[in-house]
Amino acid sequence: MTGADFICEAGRAYAQANAGSLRWLLARPLLGPGFLNSKQNSITLADYGPGDGLRAPAFTYGWIQGRGLEALATHAAYFEASDPELARSVDAVARPLYGILQGLWARHGHAYFCYDAEFEPIVAAPNGSMAPQTKPANIYTYSDIFVLKGLIAAAARYDRDSLDGYLAQLPALVDAIENWRFQMDERRPLAAEIAAGQPDDFGPRMILLGAAGMLRRIGRPEAAGFADRFIKHVLDRHLDPASGLLLNVPGEDSCNVGHAIELVGFALDHLSPDADKALIEKLESVLLASFAAGFRGPGVRLVVSASSGQPTSPYCPWWSLPETIRSAALCHERTGNPLVLDVWRKAHAAFFETYWRGEPAIAYQTMTEQGPVDFVPATPDLDPGYHTGLSLLAAIEVAARMGAAGADKPETGA
Repeated sequence: MTGADFICEAGRAYAQANAGSLRWLLARPLLGPGFLNSKQNSITLADYGPGDGLRAPAFTYGWIQGRGLEALATHAAYFEASDPELARSVDAVARPLYGILQGLWARHGHAYFCYDAEFEPIVAAPNGSMAPQTKPANIYTYSDIFVLKGLIAAAARYDRDSLDGYLAQLPALVDAIENWRFQMDERRPLAAEIAAGQPDDFGPRMILLGAAGMLRRIGRPEAAGFADRFIKHVLDRHLDPASGLLLNVPGEDSCNVGHAIELVGFALDHLSPDADKALIEKLESVLLASFAAGFRGPGVRLVVSASSGQPTSPYCPWWSLPETIRSAALCHERTGNPLVLDVWRKAHAAFFETYWRGEPAIAYQTMTEQGPVDFVPATPDLDPGYHTGLSLLAAIEVAARMGAAGADKPETGA
């Protein structure tokens, strides 16, 4: 199959997968006042119930609901032309969810990782203990990023009068990340001393960088003034010249290669068509090095050693494969590098041949060389169209652009 044929077929497969995933999610009963319900075991397909501890329906994850809101608003806009009935069904769930998350955000000026049955933020420890979460006003978290991104995306579609107000809250998040007031570990009480003492991981900058492309798509690129600075910071401080990998923490050995690949995709989604060629080449090299080190079957390993180049974790979460598809698609569109097209093909094959269940339209959450395992990467709720859906949507748009341009570049090979 030629490069052009693969890209065309991949675009169709991604659109079908995303539509199927949305229909799976929309068919599930909503939780509480209207929260998305992806509380299903990806292996057994059993729904989680009251006896499943922190996986139970009584616990609501701010991460998931914020991600889901962004995904739903974005997919509704995409499917409006090709499948207006699906778009209307998505909007019918997303609009109320937007209102619910508006209320939660307004209550504290923040979002939280885990809420109890009364929708109060809690610290839920792995041992099952629970305590009220602390609420310092000037400490920010990943949940803040995901929910604020969701509110911005939804306001752009449903409530333009509120959009400026949410955009005005982005600088506080950026400031928290740049001044050690961002706490990555949300399973501990939020506190200034914990945030200030955390390792210098590039994760917070990477996740917020994901807002940049969205801001451009909703017509507000000026709100992404932090993006170029974040990209430069990560490449200057975290890129290991010996391995070509991004170190989680400068001077240490661990590399979350999935996060590195995700950063490449977010950066390429943000950068203008006339971006500095040397920067594009550097991002491409990070993608190629990260995938080469991490793709050790059946997917991309969670952690790799920079010094040895070998995986140090047996776990391969689902999300790194669609993130690789996004990054490789956006990179190949710019460079036409056959090595990048090969990465795209391999990630595509691994995801659809090994992880994607098809019926239902979900992926196994985590696998090892022995097959699917019940290991939760971040939250027990399954992906509500965020990692999988938004990543594949970016590749759908690449396929459309390259198809429209007659895009079988000579250097892509077959």
